[in-house]
Amino acid sequence: MTETVLITGATSGIGAEFARRFAARGCDLVLVARSPEPLQKAAGIYRAQGVGVEVIAADLLDDDGLARVLDRLRAAEGHRAPVTVLVNNAGYGLMKPFADNTLEDEIRHLRIHVEIPLALAHAALQSMRARRAGTIITVASVAGFTPRGTYGAAKAAMISFSRWANLAYGREGIRVTAVCPGFVRTEFHQRMGMERSSVPAALWLDVGPVVREALRDTAAGKAVSVPSLRYKALVALARVTPSFLVARLAARGR
Repeated sequence: MTETVLITGATSGIGAEFARRFAARGCDLVLVARSPEPLQKAAGIYRAQGVGVEVIAADLLDDDGLARVLDRLRAAEGHRAPVTVLVNNAGYGLMKPFADNTLEDEIRHLRIHVEIPLALAHAALQSMRARRAGTIITVASVAGFTPRGTYGAAKAAMISFSRWANLAYGREGIRVTAVCPGFVRTEFHQRMGMERSSVPAALWLDVGPVVREALRDTAAGKAVSVPSLRYKALVALARVTPSFLVARLAARGR
């Protein structure tokens, strides 16, 4: 059976790279993003390659948009193929520290990084458990291993969830992986207003190797994937370094 892969935030950055990789494998795609135009452009490219593509233009922070994506994940039979792989990638960063943002901004930020990935995973698990097969990939961050504001806290939650879920549902044939990249050369940091020059050049990663390693780790059944040796070393160091020093170093990326 052809795999059907649903990817949120599918038209740019890490999400777009996941789409390219799965399309190259011959998987069908369900692409989710807020803007219809980039979705249709991406769909046209993949369809020209012989890939089956559905598009869902939806703002996941909007109740109606989220409901449409949840409905697609729950569709197990009929004219729509069941989703066999979910990639939770949608998200954004806040440049200001917690107390300098509005509470509304912080709650929306928490929703997109925790509540919504959990809702999508919950919906996907219903049909995956019935088939005793499936894969859930959540794009987290190495920030989840450091004291780094509410972004790090949200990513830490998804890392913890993935560790547990991979154990709990692995026995049912379902792989759950949190992918924890460091700084990746995508539009993410530009959109939040961060200058790339604030981060040492050696810490920037290319998106292709990040996704390639993430897929390799997922296939191996790993609950957590930290792409690149340099970030593996930094995560290991963060575990034994005093928190105040880790927080100081992590803050350089703002």
